[in-house]
Amino acid sequence: MSKSIRRVEEAAQAAGLAIEVRRMGESTRTAEEAAQQCGCQVAQIVKSLIFQGKDSGRLVLFLVAGNNRLDTTKAAALAGEELERADPRLIRDRTGFAIGGVAPIGHLEPIAAFADETLLGYDIVWAAAGAHDAVFAAQPDALMRAANATTAALAG
Repeated sequence: MSKSIRRVEEAAQAAGLAIEVRRMGESTRTAEEAAQQCGCQVAQIVKSLIFQGKDSGRLVLFLVAGNNRLDTTKAAALAGEELERADPRLIRDRTGFAIGGVAPIGHLEPIAAFADETLLGYDIVWAAAGAHDAVFAAQPDALMRAANATTAALAG
């Protein structure tokens, strides 16, 4: 098992979130691919989007429903500064995850997190588990607690 997946499992356990990581055998990098592999609606896929504060350089995580686009104006207001897309290398160095496998939990360092309120409309959501083909299912409110995410209107 990869170190990244193990970190996700350990973070879930530490947060009291019972998960079972599933290796799908095929890519789950996009919300559409993940939904097809998981047998769920695209809206039940949790996209983990990482931005960087333009002035501070700090990373901010946004958990967004797979069918929604992040409203960057709302995101910047929540973060308290202008945001820019974080460099994939920086994301890997500071979270331990590569793009396409960024999990909402298990980062190498604490990251401020915000979650799309529309995710709460589902009994189960699916999130990346640290690899391009690894996912786990969770109740949205439990996942948001585990990620220390503030729920907000993020969809644009």
